[in-house]
Amino acid sequence: MDSFEEDTVGAYTKDGSVDLRGRPVLRSKTGRWTACSFIVVYEVFERMAYYGISSNLVIYLTTRLHQGTVQSANNVTNWVGTIWLTPILGAYVADALLGRYWTFIIASAIYLMGMSLLTLSVSVSPLKPAICSDPTGVTCPKTTTLQLGVFFGALYTLAVGTGGTKPNISTIGADQFDEFDPKEKSHKLSFFNWWMFSIFFGTLFANTVLVYIQDNVGWTLGYGLPTIGLAISIAIFVCGTPFYRHKIPTGSPFSKMARVIVASIRKWNVDSRSDGKEINGGDHSMNSKSLRFLNKAAVETGSTKRWMLCSQTEVEETKQMLRMLPILVTTFIPSTMIAQIGTLFVKQGTTLDRQVGSGTFTIPPASLTGFVTLSMLISVVIYDQWFVKFIRKFTKNPRGITLLQRMGIGMLIHIMIMTVASLTERHRLHVARVHGNDIKGNTSNVPLSIFVLLPQFILMGIADAFLEVAKIEFFYDQAPESMKSLGTSYSMTSLGVGNFLSSCLLSTVEGITKRNGSGGWITNNLNASHLDYYYAFLAILTAINFVAFILISRFYVYKVEISDSMDILKEELENKSAAKEVSLVET
Repeated sequence: MDSFEEDTVGAYTKDGSVDLRGRPVLRSKTGRWTACSFIVVYEVFERMAYYGISSNLVIYLTTRLHQGTVQSANNVTNWVGTIWLTPILGAYVADALLGRYWTFIIASAIYLMGMSLLTLSVSVSPLKPAICSDPTGVTCPKTTTLQLGVFFGALYTLAVGTGGTKPNISTIGADQFDEFDPKEKSHKLSFFNWWMFSIFFGTLFANTVLVYIQDNVGWTLGYGLPTIGLAISIAIFVCGTPFYRHKIPTGSPFSKMARVIVASIRKWNVDSRSDGKEINGGDHSMNSKSLRFLNKAAVETGSTKRWMLCSQTEVEETKQMLRMLPILVTTFIPSTMIAQIGTLFVKQGTTLDRQVGSGTFTIPPASLTGFVTLSMLISVVIYDQWFVKFIRKFTKNPRGITLLQRMGIGMLIHIMIMTVASLTERHRLHVARVHGNDIKGNTSNVPLSIFVLLPQFILMGIADAFLEVAKIEFFYDQAPESMKSLGTSYSMTSLGVGNFLSSCLLSTVEGITKRNGSGGWITNNLNASHLDYYYAFLAILTAINFVAFILISRFYVYKVEISDSMDILKEELENKSAAKEVSLVET
């Protein structure tokens, strides 16, 4: 009987996972890759839907709404920035109120409603702008307030929906692996690599097939297919419900952090050192050495009010979230570089020769972003299947290299990207001026193949395989257990701020360089602009940011693992290495 009870207890997960009714779940019947398969397939279709809109949005704004280069680029980055900032709200609702699953389901309905309205705005005559053949847009009918209102209203409704889906879907996926089981922990280390693989698989379809349909068939079908794809993805996710493991909401992480900070300030004159004072929920030996001022929040002074006394666990969780903020700030500039893919990089493509072969096929400019996807897919597979296995023989780290080292490599590649982009643009401008494409009124394409832009797109995919994957895993892994959704939203906040920063930089540079009557670096006619100067400026900015990241990373202390799974994995690697050495000696 005792043996049966032990086996039954051992069959349950040890990380507190439950089903939708709050009951403990059996390890053999829930979670792991079985549950993740539904989540990963969902992500393929959802990414197809999102990038089916975002990849070619700058083209729609310039060709159908007749907006200029800077205005259209800023409208795209402002919207994308909102897309990536709303997850903070979604993380709050999930952690404090509804839980990740129900937050995701409700947000998905809002997301689908926004996509449906967006499809209507490009399909129904009163809502869609009139077709105009003038490439400059000067003689075209002005877009009405109703058309702009419905179109941008749909875009931002969609953004609110993604705020609830983005921070929760990847977290739900990672929750399917038990931290306390070494085997499941090892699978979890690969989860984020394959998660990004699924993201870019859906993105590849959007950047090739959907973009081609939008440019050559029509926007109604081009937006209708992503909407249908989103509906399919939500249905797939719901089908996996019986297999999911869930985490019980533990309260708002923001209120916990706020109470710790307020309590510390209110007790600013209390000595928190080990001089006999009682610590709420622990002892002085458990205090981490960083941000010691916050230790005051857990010192017992007689008052037990919520905003005067916090537990030591709450103090340490707050410290951990605050320790990640300097790292978060250094990811803003790389996110600004990523924002160039769907804006200025695509606009460059519109000026070049896009004919293939005998000229019967024209490449949509936004399709070049598909090469970001391809290089990302190839890089993730090489990294996970070969690089990690090779490098961990020397580092004895189950991940191969640390997460911050992986992020640093990605940032280094970003410097290369903007340098290459600047040199390529310099060459494009030279060819344009030789052939008179910079003359006002000359709307012909520069006699230079669009594939000259390939290096900057391919390098961006390689950088994503290092930086973006590591960034998501870092903020999830380093966040306390009760704040995983908030930790995941950190990586999304990075992209949001990066896009808004891109809008700010572009507008500022345009305004400064237009002073004294000069044309400026960025104008509606890219052939008469100096985008090469702007890219060089971004390369310098990225290099400065990289130095700051290196300095900050040297002082970062990784979170202590809550289980011994990583230690067991390290020990296995060391044992394998030792066994191999013995085998070589014997032979």
